[in-house]
Amino acid sequence: MNKLALHWLILIGMALGILWGMFASSVGLVEFTTDWIRPFGTIFINLLKLIAVPLVLVSLVTGVSSLSDISKLSRIGSKTVGVYLSTTVIAVVLGLLLVNVFQPGNAFSAEKREEFKKQFAATTTQRSSDAATVKQQGPLQPLIDIVPSNIFGALTDNGRMLQIIFFALLFGIALILIAPEKAAPVISFFDGVNLAILKVVDIIMKMAPYGVFALLAGLVVEFAGDDPASAIELLLVLGYYCIVVLIGLAFMVFVTYPILATTIGKIKYGDFFKGLFPAQMLAFSTSSSAATLPVTMERCEKNLGISREITSFVLPLGATINMDGTSLYQAVAAVFIAQAYGIDLTLGDQIGIVLTATLASIGTAAVPGAGVVMLVIVLQQAGIPIEGIALILAPDRILDMCRTVVNITGDATVSMMVARTEGELQTPVPTNEV
Repeated sequence: MNKLALHWLILIGMALGILWGMFASSVGLVEFTTDWIRPFGTIFINLLKLIAVPLVLVSLVTGVSSLSDISKLSRIGSKTVGVYLSTTVIAVVLGLLLVNVFQPGNAFSAEKREEFKKQFAATTTQRSSDAATVKQQGPLQPLIDIVPSNIFGALTDNGRMLQIIFFALLFGIALILIAPEKAAPVISFFDGVNLAILKVVDIIMKMAPYGVFALLAGLVVEFAGDDPASAIELLLVLGYYCIVVLIGLAFMVFVTYPILATTIGKIKYGDFFKGLFPAQMLAFSTSSSAATLPVTMERCEKNLGISREITSFVLPLGATINMDGTSLYQAVAAVFIAQAYGIDLTLGDQIGIVLTATLASIGTAAVPGAGVVMLVIVLQQAGIPIEGIALILAPDRILDMCRTVVNITGDATVSMMVARTEGELQTPVPTNEV
């Protein structure tokens, strides 16, 4: 009997984690789950974060230095950023269309709004404070933030991935420009380190099913507490809003991206999802594009046939600036909150949401919950009460998991499109996974 493929093991881990969380809430094992099971999920996340920075640094240096042609780097870079921004605009516009058609905000009663405001008052205040700090910065602050004053300081902080990418690009370009015989030893060193890091990724992924089980078990008991019915009731109250967001996210994953992948990437619909499925499941369980990056890169290279040259540049950049799922969610959430407060948004207001959400997605960290902070900025720009964010905090963790799947699927799609136009799409390595 063949060994189960990784994505099936991850699915089993997810299902068992949810079942255990509901069971633990029913029989009073919430504290046991929190103290003795959930930490293993945290350890798994930490292992993925541990490898994210060195993977991005080394893979970008090797990828850029292997181009050996500055014009090719410029061409690939312009294509990548252009397509990323285009798909983000599509996601935001789709979100606005859905929320205006279904109007989920009208389902909230005044009593329920007040209940959510009180329950999440502290969290709302903290998010608003974080967003105010960002808003007070100058218009060119994002550009300033890209350039590190100390690369070693940037390497110690996963939240400063753009600075690491900037340094890696600069270093890789420098290797292209110096004499080949001088650059060769450095490139060989980074190639060796890159292989070692990829092997570390393989080792870490062996515990993925167990890490996913612990993550989901901890998440369920956090929502439910000692009463599993409370988690169900909470999701039912906000179900309409969640359904609208999920329709938009599903459209991106199952319609928009496959159209791009099959028409430009020239891959079969089923093969695209089969190749990327394990990365999508990991993205769902971790809610982090950065943490999922090692697996996304591996799947794109081995299962989708995208060359290392393309994945090492396009995917790390996408994990940082391409947040289609987050952008769609911000558009839906902003209008949803406005509807809940009885605020009518003009066409100009909604165009402003498109622009703000698109630009905000570039600066959104690839970690769980970062989209909520950027949402406050979108709300402020549109003149929507910031307090309304309390209405969407309850189901945000679940939606965060789903929109991360959209984010990494978009990264892989753009990577395939760029690879096809550059002639860097190869025949995938045969796999026994089913």
